[in-house]
Amino acid sequence: MASTYWQLDNLGQMGGLPLQTVGKPRVVDGPHGKAVEFAGASDGLFAQSNPLQGLAQFTLEILFRPDAGGLCEQRFFHAGQVHGERVLFETRLTQDDHWYLDTFISSGESNCTLLNEGFLHPLGQWYYLAMSCDGKEQINYVNGRQEQCGPVDFCAQGEGALAMGVRLNKVCWFKGAIAAVRLTPAVLGASQLLSL
Repeated sequence: MASTYWQLDNLGQMGGLPLQTVGKPRVVDGPHGKAVEFAGASDGLFAQSNPLQGLAQFTLEILFRPDAGGLCEQRFFHAGQVHGERVLFETRLTQDDHWYLDTFISSGESNCTLLNEGFLHPLGQWYYLAMSCDGKEQINYVNGRQEQCGPVDFCAQGEGALAMGVRLNKVCWFKGAIAAVRLTPAVLGASQLLSL
């Protein structure tokens, strides 16, 4: 159950995975080390590989900071295919400078959207997000606290790609920063998740 931890401290690679840059994302210093900052209109990082490929279950964690002034709907982590099998982390911004989490899994004929409208968080702060899937259920967390869960018939993904800061088809740009990603090929409980 070894986890893989990636610090986003450069624009060229993530743990040996080559990255391609769109726009002008930039590496910045933050309270949790280096991070990549996205301007919210044209900045993204892409890899021609799917880190979730072959995993029948997983826990995916992201250390990020959503900023004010971005689009209402933003996709900041997209693994898999443009359409079809895919896993996404998304934000929804409110008019009073808050955000809530939206996570999405599509697998075969099954999909699960967890839209956390009842859990608002201030913009401009750092958060650890998590999504786990055991093949039958998706659960999402913010700062180690479970917010939503829902059923999904998940099968291991095949080949695909990865986008950060935007959806794979370059829509729904993200304004904010991503500092780290951790992937575990198993389901972690709340007490095992990374925390600030």
